[in-house]
Amino acid sequence: MKRIPMTEQGFRKMKEELERLLRVERPKNIKDIEEARSHGDLSENAEYHAAKERQSFVEGRIQELQSKTALAQVIDTSKIKSDRVTFGAKVKVYDLGTDEERLFQLVGPDEADAGSGRISITSPVGRGLMSKEVGDTVVVNAPAKTIEYEIIEISFE
Repeated sequence: MKRIPMTEQGFRKMKEELERLLRVERPKNIKDIEEARSHGDLSENAEYHAAKERQSFVEGRIQELQSKTALAQVIDTSKIKSDRVTFGAKVKVYDLGTDEERLFQLVGPDEADAGSGRISITSPVGRGLMSKEVGDTVVVNAPAKTIEYEIIEISFE
């Protein structure tokens, strides 16, 4: 199986979610099912069916997180020394179309959150930035439009 690159922060967040599901959500769901069962006829018991559906979701998510954490290749980005954009890099860019600066961190697909500037190395922007250096201009063919960035700064923390 292929290893999944992940920052320490992303790995920690995933482990915390897994622990919450195992220690809080699963036991609560079991109680909910038992309580709904005590109400009698299961064929028309909406609480029971909702609890079973929730159980299916929780168990599926637990399996997914266990698999991803087992395959995780945790990378300490503070130890990376590079003049080029690589996994874990924080990249400050200047958007030549909007005259705005933006800050991205390149992370694995499971950690990506565009709203907080954490973009996947497999996204159009992530692929465009990889291996570039300060001063390079990057043209990204995003789904909605073409974007042109100039790389201002690259750092690792």
